[in-house]
Amino acid sequence: MSRAFTREDDNDNALADIGERPVSQHRNLVTPEGFATIEAELASLREELAATEREGNRERIALLSRDLRYWTSRRETAEVSVPEPGSTVVRFGMTVTIEDEDGQQKSWKIVGEDEADASKGMISHVSPMAVALFGKSVGDIAVVNGREWEIIAMDAGG
Repeated sequence: MSRAFTREDDNDNALADIGERPVSQHRNLVTPEGFATIEAELASLREELAATEREGNRERIALLSRDLRYWTSRRETAEVSVPEPGSTVVRFGMTVTIEDEDGQQKSWKIVGEDEADASKGMISHVSPMAVALFGKSVGDIAVVNGREWEIIAMDAGG
């Protein structure tokens, strides 16, 4: 067998090893901003895939196709959720400010899994902190990893 066939076979094996992006088993709750991000990601991927197909880059086509399947699945299962404006308990989509016993404060917006970015103050609704906060009110204590946090403020607007 010539090396050309060997390389192509190796390349086909590499493409087969790409695998799918794992999809969470949790409800796919998203904020309105998160839903808009999914829509934008789908549009961008479709555009990039069309351009890449014209170039014939098989590896890039496989990666883009995999990502397109992931985001299509996330779009199909997305449940846009907005907290009730007058809610007095922590709910999905709210921003919650907490304080520990040393006076250290943090603010977290509770968002969907694909939106979560702790460096931007956004945590997933399935994270231990969000789970500990749900249903609690200002003045209540949430315990995460043995550390107590008092809820000092919450905002349904964001």
